Formats: sequence, C-alpha cells, structure tokens
Amino acid sequence: MTMFGIFWGTCSIVLLFAFGKGMTEAQLKSQLGLGENIAIFWPGITGKEYKGLPRGRRVRPTEKDVELIKKKSQLVNRISPEYSKWNVAIKYKNQNTVRQITGIWPEFGEMRNIIPDYGSRFINDRDMKDRRRVVFIGNLLKDDLFGDEDAVGKQILMNGMPFTVIGVMKPKKQDSSYGNRDSRKACIPASTFQAMYSNRYMNNFVAQCKPEFTMEQTRQEIYTILGEKYKFDPSDREALSVWDTTRGFAFLKTFFTAFSGFLVGIGIATLITGAIGVSNIMNVVLEERTKEIGIKMALGAKKYYIMLQFIFETLLITFFGGLFGFLFAWGVIAVFPMLQLEEFVGTPSINIWGGVMVTIVLGIVSLVAGYFPARRASNLQPVQALKLF
Repeated sequence: MTMFGIFWGTCSIVLLFAFGKGMTEAQLKSQLGLGENIAIFWPGITGKEYKGLPRGRRVRPTEKDVELIKKKSQLVNRISPEYSKWNVAIKYKNQNTVRQITGIWPEFGEMRNIIPDYGSRFINDRDMKDRRRVVFIGNLLKDDLFGDEDAVGKQILMNGMPFTVIGVMKPKKQDSSYGNRDSRKACIPASTFQAMYSNRYMNNFVAQCKPEFTMEQTRQEIYTILGEKYKFDPSDREALSVWDTTRGFAFLKTFFTAFSGFLVGIGIATLITGAIGVSNIMNVVLEERTKEIGIKMALGAKKYYIMLQFIFETLLITFFGGLFGFLFAWGVIAVFPMLQLEEFVGTPSINIWGGVMVTIVLGIVSLVAGYFPARRASNLQPVQALKLF
C-alpha cells in the first residue's frame, strides 16, 4: 500500500505536467493562429480636441495611408490594408456557396500565419502589379467547393467573374478572429479588389511590429504618423480602434505560468503525502523488528549499519513505486493520441525538467521519510530492544 501511494503520487505528477504542457502549447499555438506580434486597426472617431479642431471627427485611413506608414515607420515590420466584402457568391461546377472575400497585400499571409499547402502559393507582388484575377482560398472553403479534387489551377466564379485558384491554406488552429476564420475565406490582391469594387476606404489594416520592439511602441508610432496627416492628438486612443493581439498572448503566457506553478504545488503536496505514508510504515516496521535490531546490535552491529538498512529499505520502496508510476504515466501518454482528443487538450508530452524535479523531490522525500525511523532504530539499546519485544 505504501508503494502504491508513491506509485500514484509519481503517476499523478507526471500526468499533470504532461497534460499541462500539452494544453499550454495547444492554447498558445491556437492564439498564434491569428498572427504573431500584430495589431488590427479600424477607423475611429477622435475623442480629444486638437489645435482648435473639435472632437468627434471621423478618421478613415486609406490604402495611401498604409503606404505612408510603411514608408515612414521605423518599427513596423510588415503591414497590409484589408478590404472585405461579405456574401459573395462563389461557384465551381455545380457547387455553390456564399463567403467573405478580402483584398490584401502579399505581406498579409506572413503576418497572419496563413501558410500555403503543398503545391500552392500565396498572392505575390506580380499579382498585385498586374491586377490578376487570382484567389487564395481557405482549406474548409476548398473542401466545400472541390471536395477531394485538387483545387490549384482550377477556375471558380466569384459573383460571376472567373478567378484562378493559386493556393490553398494549410490547416491551422485558430482560436480567435475578426470577421471570419481564415479557413473559410478567400483572399485576392488588393489591386484586383479595388478594380472590381472601387472602394475608397479599406475596412481595416493589419500591422506587425519588428521583433526587437513592442506593439505598444509601434502603435504609438502609427498614431503619430496618422495624427500628423489627419490632425488628431497622437495620444487620442479613440481616433483609431485597435485590437492588439500581443496583449492577449501575454495574458495567456502569464496565466499558464501560474497554472504550471499550481501543478507543481499539487505535485509536491502529493509526494509529501506519500512521504508521510512511507514514514509511518517504516515506524511500523521498526516496531515489528525491534527484537531483530536488538540481536544485531548485541552481536556487534554499528548504529550506522542499522540506520543505513532502514534508509535503504525506504529508498527501495520509493524507487520501485516511483519507477512503476512513471512507466504507467508514460503508457497513458503514449496511448492518449489514439483517442484523438488533441483538439481539446493538446498533445501531452513528458516534460524533461518536470521529470528531473520529480526525481529530486522523490530522493528528498525518501531520505526524510526514512531518516527518522532509521535514527530511532539505531539509537535503541540492545538490552532495551530485546526487553521491549
């Protein structure tokens, strides 16, 4: 029973660490499905008076403003306007659907982690320059239109106009979005979108900061550049509506760091409970073997020999309990992918540092649990031990 306590404690800790790590990685990966180090900017209304101009003025950036930001900014890594049109009829042969299409720059794909599947490509500069009627589609849109058929190179009709499919998005996890999931959308060059619909204003634009800078710094620079053109206070946060995705990512990292600490606390508490059980059983063993200890000491056994014997037995119980617990947990982790539940809890994996920590804690637990009964046994006097029995 004592060995089972150590077995269950070790198994619980390994599984907690494994599933905690898998869940953390899955959630962070899903968060990055929207894009890394990006912010989405929408038109806004000024909330402050500025240089004699009243508050309440609309600020509606255009594609020219995005070009201006790209030219002047020192902190922006990539940037792209985004035009959107909903309820566009898309047809391939006898398959019909209604979806959202977006007009973007080639940089959009890298910012938003939209990766072309094998044999595909994303929109490039030549498509933009020549205003080509090419389209990049999400993987679920591809399934709806083409099924198992290869989509690249085929023509589809969007509101009756032919477009050639140049790429299909590689499936990705995406927990958040604005407008719609990337897997269900179609992307065309911004220049082609403008030629079709002649939109003066874009719906929004997406900016990505350079790795060495923060999005907060980049946002302030963008506000300064646009504030100079549209005459609004750069500190006026209402002039543009912004979704800074880095804040959500930072919150998730903090949350899962705290979550990992919580799991560590549970694991240590579980092992301490097991240590109490080991210590108790060793005290029971001491009571049962008092005569044996007295005989050994009467025949000349030293105190350290008696102490080492009890500590060795404690380490042996702990070692086999911990080993069987680890092997059982490893088996659970190996079998878990067969259940196909990765979408909900991620893919658990053995945490090396967690395993090292469990080993260290188990060693400390064994020594502490065995030391006091061992010391008590080694301090018995031979005559007293035989008399007590």
